[in-house]
Amino acid sequence: MSEKLQKVLARAGLGSRRALEQKILEGRISVNGQTATLGDRVTTSDVIKVDGSLISLNPEAGNTRRVLIYNKPEGEVCTRSDPEGRSTVFEHLPPLSGERWIAIGRLDINTSGLLLFTTDGELANRLMHPSTQIQREYAVRVQGAPSDGALTNLLNGVLLEDGMAKFDEIIARGGAGVNQWFHVQLREGRNREVRRLWESQGLQVSRLKRVRYGNVHLPFQLKTGQWLEMEQKEISALAKLVGMKTKPVSIRTQNTENVLLDKVVKPQARRLVKTQAKSKSEAKVPAKTQAKPHTRTATKTPVKTPDNAQVKTPDNAQVKTQVKARLHPAKKAHQPRTRTR
Repeated sequence: MSEKLQKVLARAGLGSRRALEQKILEGRISVNGQTATLGDRVTTSDVIKVDGSLISLNPEAGNTRRVLIYNKPEGEVCTRSDPEGRSTVFEHLPPLSGERWIAIGRLDINTSGLLLFTTDGELANRLMHPSTQIQREYAVRVQGAPSDGALTNLLNGVLLEDGMAKFDEIIARGGAGVNQWFHVQLREGRNREVRRLWESQGLQVSRLKRVRYGNVHLPFQLKTGQWLEMEQKEISALAKLVGMKTKPVSIRTQNTENVLLDKVVKPQARRLVKTQAKSKSEAKVPAKTQAKPHTRTATKTPVKTPDNAQVKTPDNAQVKTQVKARLHPAKKAHQPRTRTR
């Protein structure tokens, strides 16, 4: 069955439909030796070239999808090749035949944490599109203690060079000395937006890690530089988040660390199981917990603050403290004295 050219190429991860339409208008795409035009329809048997390079299409690519969770370390760039010779995130992903991994969003070289990859270009485009308002959550370490006014400004909105920006929520997570930890949530993915928001209030971000994208959390036991392939029910829940239909998952690749993921997206709980555990008694799996919506409680566990410490991202029942509660702590009720005879 034939499909529109830009749809086929977008699914293959060559860019968004709009960007590919522009390439067609510029005459940079050919089909069977002829310059393509808008409205052309193709099949997997057609010979398609983009900028002179032959594009290999997988006949099953449109019928299946795969999604990876990657724990990006600092120092890696989110491009397929870097002219400066720096390490790229794509160098550490499993190889594909007739398909390519598409990054869902980007993280700058100094930001670590959750990065999603998929073989479905349409899914990637919808998850990244501003209209879908997918929420992102970051763990951020700030140098200095922000004032109440600064926190209020960040929640109400700040004018940056490229427009207004704000956090949906700011959650204090403790700290020691000049370093203070926060979890922030926002629904955009503009370049260095989290860092620029804090800098607008005169505060410097010394560490930044993404811990959630939509309904996908970064597994706390997934080490830096490791990837984990999502299962059918998880991918279906992610697709449903942006109004897409379920597709079967193609053949999954076993992680080099031999780690399997068994998580439930709703309620947001997960457990990580290592298949190479020596015995059942040694493999400790956290119990699933039901998260109550819109509830936040304080934590007594301080966040590790050394520079080389890893940020421990919470499981489903995330322990959070509302900024409003921190700004206006509740007073203790008066306890009347009682006399004894």
